Amino acid sequence: MLKNIEGKKIPNVTFKTREGSNWVDVTTNSLFEGKNVVVFSLPGAFTPTCSGSHVPRFNDLAPLLKENGIDSVVCISVNDTFVMNEWKKSQNAENITFIPDGNAEFTEKMGMLVDKENLGFGKRSWRYSMLVKNSVIDKMFIEADVEGDPFDISDADTMLKYINPNAKPKDYITMFTKEGCSFCAKAKELLKEKNLSYEEVLLNNSVTARSLMAVSGSKTTPQVFIGGKLIGDSKDLEAYLKKI
Repeated sequence: MLKNIEGKKIPNVTFKTREGSNWVDVTTNSLFEGKNVVVFSLPGAFTPTCSGSHVPRFNDLAPLLKENGIDSVVCISVNDTFVMNEWKKSQNAENITFIPDGNAEFTEKMGMLVDKENLGFGKRSWRYSMLVKNSVIDKMFIEADVEGDPFDISDADTMLKYINPNAKPKDYITMFTKEGCSFCAKAKELLKEKNLSYEEVLLNNSVTARSLMAVSGSKTTPQVFIGGKLIGDSKDLEAYLKKI
């Protein structure tokens, strides 16, 4: 049975991380002491739900969480530091701190270590999220202890709603770009000035000008979508941002 340990202090653990060519020890004290931190933990890097939903949404909402008093957003998984570093790159998750719990020491001390041997995973973390205030667990959202990999309450939106029920998430922004496009650079700068995060879709052999034409009606870049609605090129984006 997975136990909720709200009110308890976070386990004391040192994580072995890699920064460039150097090994760096990261302690739970450095991560949590004197800070408000949102943590989410999951079964494994590069797995479907973790890569397709859990990480992307926390990365999207991290700026809004920080506007509501959160100092950092941390993802912990029972994977080594090399895997976690590559996963962060592939996810473009610059708003999240990825922590490798390679020996599962933290996860075991949290009481969240589960057996995934039937999938060839060995021991992994159960999926959960928590709010930690000054090294003390304030709130935990633990997925139901049922078969499979439930993903109902440990998501970023649930955490944001707990922290501030009135917080309004920003709409998703997707921008189609191509290499060397000065207008694309302008659009990126406009979004950066407004502190708006976005997903970039680079035209290549897989996403072609024909693909862009199919979704936007135009072959020129950039083409910006906000909340699923086509805004247009950099001039259209500039006009749109002046109104909000």
